[in-house]
Amino acid sequence: MVVLLVVMVVVVLYAGMHWYVWRRLVRDVTARGSAVRRAGTVAAVVLPVLSLGALSAGQAGAPFWLQRLLAWPGFLWLALLLYLVLALAVGEVIRPLLLRAHDRREATGQGRMSPGAATAHPETAAPPPPAESVGRTLTLTDPDAPAPVPIDATSMPGASGGGSGQESREDDEVPRTSGVTRRLFVSRIVGGAATAAAVATVGYGMADVFSGPGVKRITVPLAKLPRSAHSYRIAVVSDIHLGPILGRAHTQRIVDTINATQPDLVAIVGDLVDGSVADLGSAADPLARLRARHGSYFVTGNHEYYSGVEEWVQRVRELGVHPLRNARVEMPGFDLAGVNDISGEDHSDAPDYARALGDRDTARAAVLMAHQPVMIEQAVEHGVDLQLSGHTHGGQLWPGNLVAQLDNPTVAGLERYGDTQLYVTRGAGAWGPPVRVGASSDITVVELASRQA
Repeated sequence: MVVLLVVMVVVVLYAGMHWYVWRRLVRDVTARGSAVRRAGTVAAVVLPVLSLGALSAGQAGAPFWLQRLLAWPGFLWLALLLYLVLALAVGEVIRPLLLRAHDRREATGQGRMSPGAATAHPETAAPPPPAESVGRTLTLTDPDAPAPVPIDATSMPGASGGGSGQESREDDEVPRTSGVTRRLFVSRIVGGAATAAAVATVGYGMADVFSGPGVKRITVPLAKLPRSAHSYRIAVVSDIHLGPILGRAHTQRIVDTINATQPDLVAIVGDLVDGSVADLGSAADPLARLRARHGSYFVTGNHEYYSGVEEWVQRVRELGVHPLRNARVEMPGFDLAGVNDISGEDHSDAPDYARALGDRDTARAAVLMAHQPVMIEQAVEHGVDLQLSGHTHGGQLWPGNLVAQLDNPTVAGLERYGDTQLYVTRGAGAWGPPVRVGASSDITVVELASRQA
């Protein structure tokens, strides 16, 4: 029942956002029945369908070529929709200000051109024609002047006559026509500005993803770390999200960036893929070229369980990356452990902290690889010194960081929970739209520091 209610809320919200965008960017700025309005209306129907197709194609088992065909327009529209709605919402605040400014400017212009303005200074105003001249011929005193011109009283402003009704109707129509023009003018300004802002934001976010992750460096002191392990470097990477948009070139950029940091160890903390080994196995091939003094290690994320976890665990093993499935290995000066993601509970592959961390020498420092930050509670209970996680993407699309805070103890960065420190990387890829705004992708080099050094 709760799931159904959530689905209904999401559907209503999704439909409402599209109606709002259509109203402001199509109905309010185009003529009824025009080709532009028809095209905009078609787009308002087709784009959400493409987005739903992009979201569901992989799980529905659609051919990979179809997934790629739907992914580009479908996922990009989701990002554009978000920022169109936000920009238009800001426009709702600006709109009345623009209308008032337009009204003041129009009133000022009318005041300058009003006939009453001329009478404001009688000494400069031209004298009115004599009353007796109205309705008869005016005799000109200049002999060289043109022939006398008859003046029809009905043509005078305010005079009664057959034309007054028509003129009155025209005068009545002016304010209505002016009002429509005013609203249309302001709607086009706000709509155009909102569209430009949304497109620029999404373009910036795409550039962030396709330029590859940056390198972030932090130092984490561990009380139990011996002097011999001081300055040990772990390259932490998460949420690579290979899929119908991000492929082999994306993996190669990440591998090149990691290798350039010359780490002692590489920790891949989940969400490597969004698709099957059959479709994306070759996209992961560059992982075989990772270089680290003590090797590369991998733990599952929630997306591995949507993509064929057993096949992917085997695939990363073939590429020379060591899966830690509720397991532990000894490194010089500390223990490195890894647990399965909590999504594995629905696939008979749950995290097992006792297996990964039990029977170890508690005098040694313990570093735990666990995909989701919420797993920190178990890490604290088992005496872990440092947990390395991802999953949140740092929110990926602002203001997504505010939403991520509702479900994660830490969205990004380093925080302490009791005697355990938690570091959350924002990830190297992107899920859904290949766009990041306010949460740049990163690979983090965690340098361990001994307090004995």
